Amino acid sequence: MRRNRVGSSAVEVTELSFGAAGIGNLFHEVDPAQAAAAVDAAWEKGVRYFDTAPHYGLGLSERRLGEVLRPRPRDAYVVSTKVGRVLDPLPDGEPAAADGLSEGFAVRATHRRRWDFSADGVRRSIEDSLERLGLDRIDLVYLHDPDDHAEAAFRTAYPALEKLRAEGVVGAIGAGMNQTAMLTRFLRDTDVDAVLCAGRYTLLDQSALAELLPEAAARGRSVVVGGVFNSGLLADPRPGATYDYAAAPPALLDRALRIKAVTEAHGVPLRAAALRYPLAHPAVATVLVGTRSPDEMHDAADLLSREIPDVLWDDLRAEGLLSEGPLTEDGR
Repeated sequence: MRRNRVGSSAVEVTELSFGAAGIGNLFHEVDPAQAAAAVDAAWEKGVRYFDTAPHYGLGLSERRLGEVLRPRPRDAYVVSTKVGRVLDPLPDGEPAAADGLSEGFAVRATHRRRWDFSADGVRRSIEDSLERLGLDRIDLVYLHDPDDHAEAAFRTAYPALEKLRAEGVVGAIGAGMNQTAMLTRFLRDTDVDAVLCAGRYTLLDQSALAELLPEAAARGRSVVVGGVFNSGLLADPRPGATYDYAAAPPALLDRALRIKAVTEAHGVPLRAAALRYPLAHPAVATVLVGTRSPDEMHDAADLLSREIPDVLWDDLRAEGLLSEGPLTEDGR
């Protein structure tokens, strides 16, 4: 599988990467054996970049990912995690919350998530992640969803990451968000190696084309694209499908169905087009796909390998379904 360098760092990622939120019990429980098999399947398909975060299942994602990767040669793969949320154990005597969803994850709440973009918080978060992963280093670290913490993210958290990179503790640094404006600011005002942009460069939403992607390309930085299915609508457009984790509005559902009709007229599954589309941009280093089972991983890798004729993209543009320029953040 093709590899791409992250910015000007020494870190290289495969064009398809493994998003480990799912194996952290996102929305529902995942059997431990199935979670391990999903990571094994990614490895078999040539995936060598794995992304996780403390937030994912209160550390469960990091623990499960580390268990599978530890026996493998450390220089053979890249792991990224995130800072900005630290996990504090519940005080002595306070019972763990009952089973259910903890901020979207089906785990027993034995810890509390606490926003912390201080320099000490960044270092503590990385130390805790290393312990959960059981690895000797983390290759790439993102500031995680600093939307409501801009001042602290730029004033204290980013400089802490920059210092850790200079010390060789981490290989590359960046920020990950579901919006483009602040990520573009990171590209302009800091020396990040990469940004992780979720849901804003897809067949339904090309708003990253306005500023983010041109800025990254001009500065030699990398963009990691997540959320290529916009949380489900581009995987299976039908009534009741979700767009950015909410019920898709009728206008967006109609647009997704029209896109599907064009791709299938060329014999290409919609999901294959959705996976391949972002990789055509020179600033995009990898597409991050959330996976919770071996079948899902095999499916993603096989779809990405499909040949897609250039005329398909031409037809989408001719139908007004794919823009040469930016769309708004909501994909319209």
